[in-house]
Amino acid sequence: MRVRTSAAVAASITLLAPLASLPFGAASAAPASPSVTSTAPSAALAARGPGKRATAVGKHGAVSSVDPYATRIGLRVLRRGGNAVDAAVATAAALGVTEPYSAGVGGGGYFVYYDAKSKLVRTIDGRETAPRGITPNAFIDPATGQPYRFSPERVTSGVSVGVPGTPATWDKALRKWGTRDLDEVLQPSARLARKGFVVDQTFHQQTADNAARFAAIRPTSKLFLKGGQPPAVGSVFKNPGLSRTYELLARRGVKAFYTGKLARQMVQTVRTPPKAPSSTLPVPPGSMTRQDLKAYRALVRKPTQTTYRGHTVYGMAPSSSGGTTVGEALNILETFNLSAMDDATVRHHLIEAMALAFADRNAYVGDPAFTAVPVPTLLDDTFARERACAIGATAITKPTTAGQLSGYDGQCATPVPAGREGVDGATENVETTNLTVADRWGNVVEYTLTIEQTGGSGIVVPKRGFLLNNELTDFSAVYNESDPNRIQPGKRPRSSMSPTIVLKGDKPFLALGSPGGATIITTVLQILVDRIDRGVPIDRAVAAPRATNTNTAVTSAEQAFLDLYGAALTARGHQLQAVGAPGTSASEIGAATAIEFGPGKRMTAVAEPTRRGGGAAAVVKR
Repeated sequence: MRVRTSAAVAASITLLAPLASLPFGAASAAPASPSVTSTAPSAALAARGPGKRATAVGKHGAVSSVDPYATRIGLRVLRRGGNAVDAAVATAAALGVTEPYSAGVGGGGYFVYYDAKSKLVRTIDGRETAPRGITPNAFIDPATGQPYRFSPERVTSGVSVGVPGTPATWDKALRKWGTRDLDEVLQPSARLARKGFVVDQTFHQQTADNAARFAAIRPTSKLFLKGGQPPAVGSVFKNPGLSRTYELLARRGVKAFYTGKLARQMVQTVRTPPKAPSSTLPVPPGSMTRQDLKAYRALVRKPTQTTYRGHTVYGMAPSSSGGTTVGEALNILETFNLSAMDDATVRHHLIEAMALAFADRNAYVGDPAFTAVPVPTLLDDTFARERACAIGATAITKPTTAGQLSGYDGQCATPVPAGREGVDGATENVETTNLTVADRWGNVVEYTLTIEQTGGSGIVVPKRGFLLNNELTDFSAVYNESDPNRIQPGKRPRSSMSPTIVLKGDKPFLALGSPGGATIITTVLQILVDRIDRGVPIDRAVAAPRATNTNTAVTSAEQAFLDLYGAALTARGHQLQAVGAPGTSASEIGAATAIEFGPGKRMTAVAEPTRRGGGAAAVVKR
């Protein structure tokens, strides 16, 4: 652990100041309450929670996240001299308190960093790994010989829990690029967990939506369902167990997470899920061991890189499919003059590029330690030109086959055999969270982190205050030797997380990312096209209605998107469905955060104005 200078010690003391001293617009701090979840909401109490602002402009640093408490904590780190990496980890830790159903130390994610001094982009793969004892039939019910149902058996189970990567990611990022130690950046969130935050409608509703499976797990029910009910909007929610966990990591470092008593407790929880005696919900046990935890490593990887309209787009390499799929779709779209098209025609091309890129993603992308992922081919402009030949005036029949990895020449007149059939890889849930941070020196972090399903596995580690992930549901349920995303011991499941940093020359132009499972890729893609090709201001690009296609027959879209473009796209042969319709899991697509960098060091921080209750953007002002 880094030896502190006297300045660092002083900064640490400042970071331990009460939340009431953290300015955030006109908002005040979360009030303390003797009750963990008060059942008597009051307008006065609710009004004391911090406010949200979707757009903020400044020059000396910026933070955007889905949550105002987290944004405020990250902003304070920047104000007190921390850099973007310090602030990103502090913000992420706070999201583990206020967004525990989307992220936390029981999960994983991908961290993308632009270093202003070297002008290089680097990344950390903190994706969860499968236990060494996992078998190809892990998701097969031994009683029936058939795959477990996705819900409830796969999502609420020990078998779906991957070895968490988030604590290792925080530690590696701070050691390599930060200026603060882990103990310093965790203290504000430890205090937040201990003192509590004001429950909003999103937190209340997510708890209510998961009440049946939370009730099936004793420590989960005890933490989130006081008296069997979700916490009321306007009440104060406290998590002393998570506060103690953060304080443990602050004192002893991440070694205390991956070894020792906490590691033993996680293993016990996974292998023998603490079910409520009265519950009839099946909760299959997992196979994680203490050695699995001890052996975990967050990996520094080179980012993916492609060019688009004079910009350089950096993304996350496999095990994520975000960088290759966003990059390939952009390369396909670059063969067309989108700026000369009407809005509906642009959306037609977007949907087609999504389907083609997802066909290749599903067929060829997996953990590079287990699969030879053809990243150079997937990001090859000639390959993209060949794939773009499939796009015409009417919709492609979907699902479509993947592209052939050899024999392509970019000429539409040359017939190229179809590549392999890819399984539908869109098994990821729509939750997760994302944050964007920039500091006064020009360093930038884009970080997407998750525990997968809303509420992860539904299993809280007893007295530790955090939910374990269910990321292994991102593997294909049925084992197939030709599937790059098949279950294998020690493997990282394929992800769609797409933290993205765009440079103009060697300086940042835009950083952005989103939650949303497979819709993360399509959300990031649409924002980039709107901003770069259409000249839409970044706040409007983030707010614009969205559609998503993952190489499926039906394209899902928000109702506002259908209102604008539905008739024109249907006339082109697209099959459209509103998100929120029967069989879909959400009424919104994505919940992005972004920072755009303009002349004179101007930073425009943007969060969603309404999706998932709206986000919180803020800037450092002098």
